[in-house]
Amino acid sequence: MEEIDLYLRKSLIVREGTEALTFRTQEERGREWARRHDYTVRKVWKDNLSAWTDTKRPDFDRALAALRRKEVPALWVYAVDRFDRKGAGSVIRILDAGARLIFDYERLDSADPRDRERIIGDAERAKAASDLLSHRVRDTKKSQRRRGEWVGAAPYGLRKDKSGKLHHGTHWDKIIRVLTDVSEGHAPRSVARRMTLDKILSPKGGQWGASTVRRIVYNPVYEGWQVVALSRDYTWPVAYRNEDGERVRVFAEGVEPVPAELVAKARRVHAGHQRGSLGPRSGKATHLLTDLLRCAGCGARMPTSGRSYVCNGHAMGKMCPAPASAMRERIEEYVYAEWLHAVSRADVKEGDPLMIAVAERWAALTAPEETEEAHEALAAVKAAEAALERLANDRAKGLYDGAMGRHFPRLVTEAEEALTNTQTRYGQFSGGVVDLTMFDDAEMLAEAWAVADLPMRRDLIRVAVDKITVTQAARRGATFDGDARCTIKWATPEDA
Repeated sequence: MEEIDLYLRKSLIVREGTEALTFRTQEERGREWARRHDYTVRKVWKDNLSAWTDTKRPDFDRALAALRRKEVPALWVYAVDRFDRKGAGSVIRILDAGARLIFDYERLDSADPRDRERIIGDAERAKAASDLLSHRVRDTKKSQRRRGEWVGAAPYGLRKDKSGKLHHGTHWDKIIRVLTDVSEGHAPRSVARRMTLDKILSPKGGQWGASTVRRIVYNPVYEGWQVVALSRDYTWPVAYRNEDGERVRVFAEGVEPVPAELVAKARRVHAGHQRGSLGPRSGKATHLLTDLLRCAGCGARMPTSGRSYVCNGHAMGKMCPAPASAMRERIEEYVYAEWLHAVSRADVKEGDPLMIAVAERWAALTAPEETEEAHEALAAVKAAEAALERLANDRAKGLYDGAMGRHFPRLVTEAEEALTNTQTRYGQFSGGVVDLTMFDDAEMLAEAWAVADLPMRRDLIRVAVDKITVTQAARRGATFDGDARCTIKWATPEDA
């Protein structure tokens, strides 16, 4: 008994009551045909996808490949429009290869020479109908976008009214939470994990993922704008532009989008252009060098144990090839002396990199509000530079070869204006005068140190020091030699 494959296809959305489109009905018809004609069904291929020309259908491609390799001599399909809508070409290639095609609904069988011409003609008519439908759908969506009506189901956190305008939905507060968490410095993966732990369902109804968080952060719809995808391969949608190159508002009148500054900050922090505003970790350091020291043997931190700083990895029973430890009093004296020498000799007037870093950090300690504004202004500059570079890269990839291409010059102009504005704003904040007098005089600096409490001394050390790597002593009980055992990583300017 000869074998035959069945190919079943239905669209993602099936109208209720259209029995002929269900997989079960198609398969029953196919198996009945095979039984009547003494065929055995070898394989049933299924695609729950559209047959439009730009859609990839995995099982359809596999079914045709099986025909070409002559694994099976014939393929049964419920109807011509279930097979393909790419025209006569795809049908002719199969027929010319000697394979047999059966279209049950039209009662067409390529084994009958009289049916061949009709199969080819029906394939062309199916393509023409598909092209017309596709054209109408595209025109309808284009008109909807132009009028500021949302196309398709409302995005997560929003709802759509009868006129197609968007309003805050049940989960709008989750959108604000995601953007706020990211703007504070939480990584998308961390945000996703916390949302899942709080038993908040993701937009798809399951657990949250980092990619879902990123899509929320970068989707212009939460700023109130109509969106469009540049291509299937482009990560995020972009703001839609009408014929005049203007963005189109998609929120209903009176509905406020996410605050622009919150969105901008979340994107800057995620891109690494700006630090988040997470509060300090729990716990209070009680020693001068806690969190600055690292063991050279394994890279672990060196908290205190008794009178010494010790390798935490070794103390926790982990493998360390050369666990370091140092008497607290000796290493603190050494680090203070090196800090005093390095900072006081750094030339303020000559713009020594160490002194620039000290100035930035000292300003952050003594004038935190003004410093934060300067940091945000600098982050905005970096974000604007990245946006301009991204435009150039996207055009090089061909993402602006289509309809959006006519807006590219305007997009570049807007990006350049944004960069100029952010540079001007940063200039206003970055020119403040910081009093560095005591850092330029060893005696004054020593006096300030003498009267400072432990928290202030920790701050003073950290305006100039990023990290101190400590090696293991040459032998047990050896006199501490800071020059031989300590490598100090001095601070560098933030924009270096």
